[in-house]
Amino acid sequence: MALSSMMYTLLPVTKAASGATRFSLIRSSHHQEAVLDHQQTKTSNKANRLAESLAHLLHLHIDTPPRTNTHSTNWNLFTEEKISTPTTSPKESISEKWREIHGSNDWEGLLDPLHPWLRREIVKYGEFAQATYDAFDFDSFSEYCGSCRYNHKKLFDVLGLSKNGYTVSKYIYAMSHIDMPRWLERSHLAETWSKHSNWMGFVAVSDDLETRRIGRRDIVVAWRGTVAPSEWYEDFQRKLEPIGHGEAKVEHGFHGIYTAKCETTRYNKSSASEQVMKEVTRLVEFYRAQGEEVSLTITGHSLGGALALLNAYEAAETIPGLPISVVSFGAPRVGNIAFKDELNQMGVKTLRVVVKQDMVHKMPGLVLNEGLQKFDDITGTLDWVYTHVGAELKLDVGSSPYLKHGGFNLPGFHSLETYLHLVDGFLSTETTFRSNARRDVALVNKGCDMLVDDLRIPQCWYQLPHKGLVCNAHGRWVKPKRDPEDIPSPTREAQAQAHALQVEMMESDYALCF
Repeated sequence: MALSSMMYTLLPVTKAASGATRFSLIRSSHHQEAVLDHQQTKTSNKANRLAESLAHLLHLHIDTPPRTNTHSTNWNLFTEEKISTPTTSPKESISEKWREIHGSNDWEGLLDPLHPWLRREIVKYGEFAQATYDAFDFDSFSEYCGSCRYNHKKLFDVLGLSKNGYTVSKYIYAMSHIDMPRWLERSHLAETWSKHSNWMGFVAVSDDLETRRIGRRDIVVAWRGTVAPSEWYEDFQRKLEPIGHGEAKVEHGFHGIYTAKCETTRYNKSSASEQVMKEVTRLVEFYRAQGEEVSLTITGHSLGGALALLNAYEAAETIPGLPISVVSFGAPRVGNIAFKDELNQMGVKTLRVVVKQDMVHKMPGLVLNEGLQKFDDITGTLDWVYTHVGAELKLDVGSSPYLKHGGFNLPGFHSLETYLHLVDGFLSTETTFRSNARRDVALVNKGCDMLVDDLRIPQCWYQLPHKGLVCNAHGRWVKPKRDPEDIPSPTREAQAQAHALQVEMMESDYALCF
């Protein structure tokens, strides 16, 4: 079936009393019609257009007039309505169109307007990337700071992601030999689970049910970003170093995190690169041996998006014939033009989701970037110029009536939850925020202060109850001990406790059989 069969069919526009227009979206493969309301907003002011053009040229941020709020200003009614509706839509089978959704045609015609099937897949992969933050132990007073709080078998259950139909098979750990201040939190305690390594992400694979829905066995790699992105803008190494066998070069700091290892460490005797490739190769070989079609989707936010590109480059070189896609959020530039060209030649498909107000995706190469290609006839190809890779889905904070507009809220603009909120509400560049967006708006304020005050959602509300302290039997508030199964580097005592617990459970199950 042709790609065009997936596209929206526009019906004749009819006038409404409110001045808004309506159009119908036809998904011909299912013969279902979904009617979405939107209001076209066109700026006729030439001065505004000129100002925006100059701002784009100079990489400045100028607030444009806010779009008309299509939602009721009675936030109490809004809250009452939203809490009574599910946060997800029913999943459609995309098995016949998975290659297009996976980027075989570079998502041509699927981004503006944004196809609902693609929107759901982007949110799914974004939630995997968000999991690397939600489960990360940020507590610098914890002996396990820098680890995942849960073992891989229960990660998705704890975070409510089991609904996506994937199972985590492997955790990835990374270290760094370079000085990037606070690129990861470190514990204040002398005795910790690891003095060098940090939990950096995971490998997961689709289960049988999800595999049938999406049309192939999908292996996912999710990479975590930095803990405090606002602190490392000026700490980029800015140095490009060679990768591969051609003229491709990548940013020194990103490559160092991806490849660093040390024999004296427990978790990074092998690098993050070696860990992830060993597991991905194992899974590909296993499922190919079963006669299944396999894909690799790599996702990440911020620094995680940079590591995702390096991972995709290595996977394309290592595993021939494997469909590879990258879905990144707020990712910085990674390499030069040759790096971009080699990724394209190897068939890696990259979709970059960016927010207009976010600065991270403009780094490094704020001035010296792919925009200089227009001068190639004069300068020749410049191998030291940073260049973005792939297709871009550009979002705007100003499009959402739920977000605060104006100001310079760097953490809020860069937050992955802000990205996922905007993806969920995006229809097209010519329309307002979709009224039937399903994702819970409260998630935006998990780690920042981006929601309008009228919603009465506290800022930075996502944290452990009582900031991790528990009241013991004597009425004292103390740091709890982790369950033995969730300790990344268990002591012999903890291992013995875990084994005893396992034996006890097996004996209990055995007793129930009689």
